[in-house]
Order: sequence, then structure tokens, then C-alpha cells
Amino acid sequence: MNGKEEKLEEFFNALKGARSSFLFLDYDGTLAPFRVNRFTARPWAGVRELLKQIQQQGRTRMTMITGRPAQEIRPLLGLEPPLEVWGLHGAERIHVDGRRELEEAPAETQAKLEKLRERLRQDSLGGLFEDKANGVVMHWRGESARKAKLIEQGTRALFEPMARMDGLMLLDFEYGLELRAGRDKGGAVEAILEEHGARWPVAFLGDDLTDEAAFAVVNGLEGAHLSVLVRREPRETEADVWMKPPGELLGFLRRWVGVVDAG
Repeated sequence: MNGKEEKLEEFFNALKGARSSFLFLDYDGTLAPFRVNRFTARPWAGVRELLKQIQQQGRTRMTMITGRPAQEIRPLLGLEPPLEVWGLHGAERIHVDGRRELEEAPAETQAKLEKLRERLRQDSLGGLFEDKANGVVMHWRGESARKAKLIEQGTRALFEPMARMDGLMLLDFEYGLELRAGRDKGGAVEAILEEHGARWPVAFLGDDLTDEAAFAVVNGLEGAHLSVLVRREPRETEADVWMKPPGELLGFLRRWVGVVDAG
């Protein structure tokens, strides 16, 4: 048995005997393939059905933790009742009943972001500008290598000086850069576990650099835990194991259903 199999066996043995558990899920790249038009990014075939089964078992607290605005996830995922979603990397929360919470940035920070938004609305540097409630994002997915490099250079020249200001941070992700305020995905995991207790098995599935903060928090837990990098190609990561979507992802979710049923 290799290291990956040992990690999975250890985690699922703990899950089988647990009365409850936490399953934290990123969306883009993890449950669904990336799309340049993010509003067309639907889950891989079979994912929605397996999540529904886990949901119906009633023994797993499933939560989406995504970089997107939280309201974008529910229509794409299509689960009823909907899952709780922490958006904007954890700065926003939409409860199952639809209540929304937003971690507000200080007025001075918001003013700095708004000035940058105004500039990028006039000139997006050739990239795709995304305006978020707590930040400013530039995407260059789908561009040629030459154009992507130019967009990145121009974006960094704008964002990096501002990231040195109080209340703002720079967040690198694949094919993009975000200047933002508020908690990250690791902070979201911490907040959820603090609210509900971390005595049950905890797993986090993610694909991007932005998920590393959550991997680190999960890895530091004393109880049963598992951090999973879900992507086509491996990379350097804090995650316990690497899985290729969609096949290995579907296998993991099927195993979750089976272990909980058998517990």
C-alpha cells in the first residue's frame, strides 16, 4: 500500500465510525472543469448525483468554499436544498436559508479598491477584469503565452504597490491575480470549525494555489483529516494526496457514500 492509499484508508476508517463529518469543496477545477466563461462551468458528469447522495445521508456537513461570489454557485451546482456557500475565498457567506454575510473592508481600503476599479473599467490591460465586493481580479486564462505575460506584468505593476498597504493582500491563482481584503479559504475553514467544533473527520478538496491556505489549516487539525489536491497534473502542494478529475474524484465521492452507508 503506497502513501496515498494509506492516507485514504486511515481517513475513511475514521469516517466510517463517525456520527458526523465535514466535507469542504472548492468548485472551479475541483468539481467542474474550468471555462473561460465561468457561467458555463457545470460539474463533471456524476458529481451532482453523488453530492446529492451524500447530502441525503444526513451525516456530512458539506460546504462550498470558492473564490467566486457565493450566489454564482447554487444555479451551477443545482442541489436542493442548496449547500452553504462561502464565497470570495471566505469573505462572504450564504447560509442554506439564503441569508448573506459579508466581511466588510474598512472604508479607506474600499476607497483604494474603488479607485483601481475605475481605472480598470477604462483599461483592463487586455485581460478580463472582474469586480468583486471585496477585491479586484484580473484573468488571462485562454490568452496566448505572450499576451498573458503582458497582462500579468501590467497587472502586477498596478496591484503589487497597493498590496503593501494595510488591509489589502495579493492572491495569486492560475491565470490570474487578485487584490483583495478579508479572510482567505483557510480562515473560512477555521471559522466553520470554530462554530461547529472540529471533533469529526474533516476533508477539503481543492485545485488551485488559493486552496493551499485551507490545506494548511486542515493538515494542522488533531483529529482525522484529509487534504486533497484535485487537478489533471500534480504540482507542489501542502495537500495529503493528489487525485485526477473526473475519474478519481468520482471514485472518492462514491467511496464516501459507501463508507457512510456502512457506518
